[in-house]
Amino acid sequence: MKERRLIGEKVTTFKKLADDLEDSEVLLELAIEEEDADAITEVREQLLALEKRLKKFSFDLMLDAPEDQNNAIVSINAGAGGTEAQDWAEMLFRMYLRWVERKGFSTKVIDLQPGDEAGIKSVTFTAAGAYAYGYLKTERGVHRLVRISPFNASGKRHTSFASVFVYPELDNEIVIDIDEKDLRIDVFRASGAGGQHVNKTSSAVRITHLPTGIVVQCQQEKSQHRNKDLAMKVLKSRLYQLEQRKQQDKLQQMHANKDDIAWGSQIRSYVLHPYQMVKDHRTSLEVGNVNAVLDGAIDPFIEEMLLSQHA
Repeated sequence: MKERRLIGEKVTTFKKLADDLEDSEVLLELAIEEEDADAITEVREQLLALEKRLKKFSFDLMLDAPEDQNNAIVSINAGAGGTEAQDWAEMLFRMYLRWVERKGFSTKVIDLQPGDEAGIKSVTFTAAGAYAYGYLKTERGVHRLVRISPFNASGKRHTSFASVFVYPELDNEIVIDIDEKDLRIDVFRASGAGGQHVNKTSSAVRITHLPTGIVVQCQQEKSQHRNKDLAMKVLKSRLYQLEQRKQQDKLQQMHANKDDIAWGSQIRSYVLHPYQMVKDHRTSLEVGNVNAVLDGAIDPFIEEMLLSQHA
């Protein structure tokens, strides 16, 4: 139902974009025929708004991984450097909170460890909204800050590091839906203790789940129907364990890809001195307005990364 709703929303959005474009075309034709300058200006404004909506829709379509639609769990950890790094971690935390606010998402702090003198040592929070993980996963990595230290009386330039890691918020409820065509069911005569009935009737049941190769069987009951029910319960339990293990393996794999919080592993640099610039080292995108970026304007970096991944 969740997948159906998301697909339905995309279809509805596409149809609305197409209808609005057609309306603008009709209005433009009428404006040209009647030489109505005000109407032409109105069409121009409509098309600019339509272009913005279309751009967002295009990026939403890029987020096609199963977990992209999920909420995100974001962890920020200060690197080595004491108060400097802890202050930088807090600046990043504020940046993401502002981005979440701009998107109309909601946040909830799960854990926060304050710094010794200022800033934070680490923080973990959720970002809840449509495709939150799909967008924020591009922020995973080490972030580097270069500035004149506000904590150093000599006024020397200082480099600080903090890591950002993003997990998808997984649904703990695993629903096991078994399709009959994925099963091969064999019946055979049971063996072992149980009397003459066990040996004379084909009451034992073996079920093979073809997609996974899992085989379960039951022969303890006299009734073939009862043995099948018990075997299906065992199969569902094993499939549930398999899905749990897949989720755990996915999170462990993501965790194993974390980089060291140090020089040479950063994905982005925020330079406040001797010049002002934010540069993404993966896409080479540069933005001069550092204050705007630190106030949550990180969409250009997210979009450029998504484009490069789908190029």
